[in-house]
Amino acid sequence: MTTLDNITYDELKEGDAATFTRTLTRDELVLFAAVSGDVNPLHLDADFAAETMFKERIAHGMWSGSLISGALATVMPGPGTIYLEQSLAFKRPVRLGDTLSIMLTVVRKEPRNRVVLGCEVRNQHGAQVVVGEAKVIAPTEKLSVPKPTLPAISIAS
Repeated sequence: MTTLDNITYDELKEGDAATFTRTLTRDELVLFAAVSGDVNPLHLDADFAAETMFKERIAHGMWSGSLISGALATVMPGPGTIYLEQSLAFKRPVRLGDTLSIMLTVVRKEPRNRVVLGCEVRNQHGAQVVVGEAKVIAPTEKLSVPKPTLPAISIAS
């Protein structure tokens, strides 16, 4: 069984870094639209998207943002982290099949277990697609918890 291990506030140091990677599939794009309610045809309708500046469907910007949340919750600081703030600047579109690497870097530690992390998202070509900063409350107790097994979800066409 795989576990999720955290990094406590006391263990974190300025400059510490971690990476989380995910590939955008058609099913994830459709599921994100269903969960978020953002059914902009730019994301879901290939014919509509073909007439836009992007020439094809693109991911919701917040799909990339949600990957930052996933990285904070599972990688660094990990389980027990409380997400407080996030700034995001969207630099490039994310397309179906793109693999994104989320890079988190500890920028500074603040009082009351607050940590500011630089957040950078790059695609498989190394191009920056999102940049920003997150502020979290880092856990103070060391945790190692079983990684949950999520149910299989299928999309009916």
